[in-house]
Amino acid sequence: MNDYKYKKCTLEDLRTLKEISYETFNETFKHQNTPENMNAYLEKAFNFKQLEKELATISSHFFFIYFNHDVAGYLKINTNDAQSEEMGDHSLEIERIYIKRKFQKHGLGKYLLNQALEIAVELNKQNIWLGVWEKNENAIGFYKKMGFVITGSHSFYMGDEEQMDLIMTKTLK
Repeated sequence: MNDYKYKKCTLEDLRTLKEISYETFNETFKHQNTPENMNAYLEKAFNFKQLEKELATISSHFFFIYFNHDVAGYLKINTNDAQSEEMGDHSLEIERIYIKRKFQKHGLGKYLLNQALEIAVELNKQNIWLGVWEKNENAIGFYKKMGFVITGSHSFYMGDEEQMDLIMTKTLK
């Protein structure tokens, strides 16, 4: 049995959050985007001021997952007005779920997704949703396997390039 630990992030975790955000986003998308667009996005989305603002948002929550005592990934969820799309108070958004490449294939993404589902149920949400890049076939397949269906799309900007995210939703009982 592997040693998983799940912990809510606080402002004291800001430096670690920045580091893992950069690392996991870069690992996931650098091969499919220009260095200029990657750098522009990383600097905009994961600078200290931006992450501090997100950590301080009451309706947003970050969680680290540790694997054998190493920070292996993280989850960011949003409710109410913190959601990146107007989905209403009955929905919970998974805005980010990233696992470092060396820790993938150990069930950590599924574990974090299940934690988000549990939080949604505790908060009496009817839906859980996320946006996933239309070219991220592995993630799309994973979310479909977890019961999500494609319900729409929205634009996502990687630097100056407009890309398309599929919106995937799971209805909760």
